[in-house]
Amino acid sequence: MNVPKIFTSQELAELRLEAIKNFRAERLEEPLEEYLDAFDDYLEATEEFLEASVDLTQLEERAADIVTNKSRLKTLRYIAAPPISDDDLKTLAEVSSLAPGALKKNPAALRDIVQTVMVAIDRKRFTWDFTKGAEPSEQERSAAVLATAALLASAHVATKRRHAQQHGQEDQVRQALLGIGYKEVKRRKIEAITDAPAIGEFCPESEVAGRKGDFVIRLFDGRVLVLECKSSNSELNSLKRLDNDTVAKARQWRERLGRSHIVAAAIIAGVYKLERLVAVQSDDLYLFWSHQMDGFIDFVQSTKS
Repeated sequence: MNVPKIFTSQELAELRLEAIKNFRAERLEEPLEEYLDAFDDYLEATEEFLEASVDLTQLEERAADIVTNKSRLKTLRYIAAPPISDDDLKTLAEVSSLAPGALKKNPAALRDIVQTVMVAIDRKRFTWDFTKGAEPSEQERSAAVLATAALLASAHVATKRRHAQQHGQEDQVRQALLGIGYKEVKRRKIEAITDAPAIGEFCPESEVAGRKGDFVIRLFDGRVLVLECKSSNSELNSLKRLDNDTVAKARQWRERLGRSHIVAAAIIAGVYKLERLVAVQSDDLYLFWSHQMDGFIDFVQSTKS
């Protein structure tokens, strides 16, 4: 049966450099306006938060108004150093949910959330003695608002970028498959080969033998291609993306469902260490490239013969 192309070291070196070139272009061409728009929004949100909390002096007294408002709750998380994520805040404050409806019914949770954040407030940004009711000077307040808005805007853009990278690859794969006549079907739990989509069908992210794969594609020869979409922004990050994640999944898929039935592959974009690209191919993980989708489609089509 046909298998995807195994690249030589020289080919991987050339493809890697092209992927890095594309990565640089995307980052450098990323519009500054996106950050500036987010900054303006968060500048207004931070001003509103300080007004609602009376410049932090009444955080506990006004906990209900602050914590049950999504915008204010997000700003509250970001006045800490470092900012506290939603999941971490639930763990630290020992609350089960941050949903406004649930919090309104639980005054103790409101208090616990505010007290948890107050312990970690960034004293480099919020320099006035708010615990004793002191008001900030105009300069102190302005500096705190600017710094907090910048933190929020940077996090917003970074999150949006990560999502765009992931969904951009997924859209590439989806459109490529639809373009050659494949049909998309519902995601499902796959414990045996018979659970996979039929020939000429694919499903989005599904659990395969206990580990999720971004796409499950039934090839024309009956085998199942489990495809991961991976984007890396550094050589160090690429170790996690390939070695610690995708290769481990590929081994489990083949062991549980049978080596002859499973083709494990990753479609990659961004920055990867050349030595690791060479190594993962020896672990029976095949590679495709986001900037070279023809290679992926050619392989799928080749399984017709």
